[in-house]
Amino acid sequence: MLKAIDFAQLYRDHLARSGRRFKTPEDWDVKAEKIRTTVLESAYRTAFVSKVECSAGDTVLDVGCGPGTIALALAPQVKRVYALDYSQGMLDAMLKNAAQLQLHNVQPILASWEEDWEDVPVCDIAIVSRASIVADMDDALTKLNLHARKKVYMTQLVGGRFGSREIETLLGREDRSFPDHMYIINMLYQRHIYPNVDYIESTNRLAGSSSLSEFIEKVRNSFIDLSVEDIAKLSQWYLSDPEYAQQGGEPLRWAFLSWTPRQ
Repeated sequence: MLKAIDFAQLYRDHLARSGRRFKTPEDWDVKAEKIRTTVLESAYRTAFVSKVECSAGDTVLDVGCGPGTIALALAPQVKRVYALDYSQGMLDAMLKNAAQLQLHNVQPILASWEEDWEDVPVCDIAIVSRASIVADMDDALTKLNLHARKKVYMTQLVGGRFGSREIETLLGREDRSFPDHMYIINMLYQRHIYPNVDYIESTNRLAGSSSLSEFIEKVRNSFIDLSVEDIAKLSQWYLSDPEYAQQGGEPLRWAFLSWTPRQ
């Protein structure tokens, strides 16, 4: 029964309901220099890299590399990293970071998920870090499996939200979540691929509030319009457990999926 379900179409339907507006390369070009160095040190980066098994002779394809968050952390450990992104600005930022770190084994590739990848090299390892909310996941998985000889590593949002599920539910907001990792697990299962699943946790956007008013302002930035009733609900939620509320509630979770490609 499970193998008869069209998870690829269900993924596309869910993505359509989310109202996802994909950023253009120009959108990311504008952001590139601002975030160039801020993403190079984080608990997420450390956790991701610690889960990747690689050796000095390996080649790595980093899809959606951005300014080199993962690519440049892996570069000293491997033979070569091919850093792929559809934003030239991000690739320029990545190369600037690589130069400052004196890393000479990183090669940029300007390409998107939607292109045919005919000129993208097949590598030992393919990684996708926080760049897997794509229009066609079925096609993305095919590309990754064809371009990795040994292993694929991917992170995908758990629950499909960058914001707080608890607060969204509390305020009765419409579910606009993105497709999460369970679609990918099932799509891989239908290909007779059985991924290992781990999780990386980090604080969500509401974390770090030192007062009720600051917390409400953070929520306002996420949900825009707050009614008097909304503020009353938020106040009650915050005051019922201030320590938990100051953490932003439940953490943001990324599913860390790893699998051996099956051609």
